[in-house]
Amino acid sequence: MIVVLLGFAGRSEGQSIRVITTTPDLADMTKQIGKELVDVESLTRGVEFMHAVPVKPSFVPKLNRANLLVHMGLDMEISWLPALLEVASNAKILPGQPGNVDASNGVSVLDVPRSLDRAEGDVHPKGNPHYNLDPLNGKIMARNIAEGLSRNFHQHRPALEKNLSAYLGELDKAIARWQTMAAPLRGVKIVTYHVEWSYFANRFGLQQVGTIELKPGIEPTPNHLIALTQKMQQEKAQLIIYGPQSDRFPRQLASQTGASIVRLQSIAGASPQTDTYIKFIDFNVRSLLAALKKS
Repeated sequence: MIVVLLGFAGRSEGQSIRVITTTPDLADMTKQIGKELVDVESLTRGVEFMHAVPVKPSFVPKLNRANLLVHMGLDMEISWLPALLEVASNAKILPGQPGNVDASNGVSVLDVPRSLDRAEGDVHPKGNPHYNLDPLNGKIMARNIAEGLSRNFHQHRPALEKNLSAYLGELDKAIARWQTMAAPLRGVKIVTYHVEWSYFANRFGLQQVGTIELKPGIEPTPNHLIALTQKMQQEKAQLIIYGPQSDRFPRQLASQTGASIVRLQSIAGASPQTDTYIKFIDFNVRSLLAALKKS
């Protein structure tokens, strides 16, 4: 045990802290906070549907060598991450261990189910895990990452706290800008493909009137689409939001209701325009405003 601990300490002093994250959002934040102290890699690229990420053999050695694992939590990665951790042979990044950093700690969780019934679709027992879409939760994510780094590498705490303060200042400026920019979105009625946009809608005053999915993770039936079309017409819904899904149903609804469709991103990294957390939120706000002008 002494040999293992000495080896771990040597790596922390002489080499970069190896951090694996589950999303590009978390990777960007970790880089902003860790700067030259960290070597960061995200397992996903921002184009995947996070509830069904294709697992690659290369993920295992990456997790095996990691000093820290930073993940979204709230069972966002439940369909693929636990199985990887079982075979990664890295005890320090397992749940409950110091090297396992759950970015959701302290978030006010939305859409927590009152009961668990598989007939209700792909229900998240702990609530909606897409909290990163509210930039105020971005501040919580950043603090959790800084605390995780400091907890494991306490000798770097002063530098980490300084970098965190600078990043939070940058994020505060961006939030103030988005709140002003997004004023025209307040009260706009939207339909979303999946139920991931609750946090974003709450932050910027959008009103969700329905989802294309019949239930979370379940594709719509013809009857559901007919009812949704009627509701959109009655409510005068202006925007249809989708992400990694096909645009087939959004286009169908748009043709029948006159609403505008807009493809947004629920995590960062899918394009150079969204390769940082701040740029990703900015992209979504600007895309919605552009779509609203067309409606």
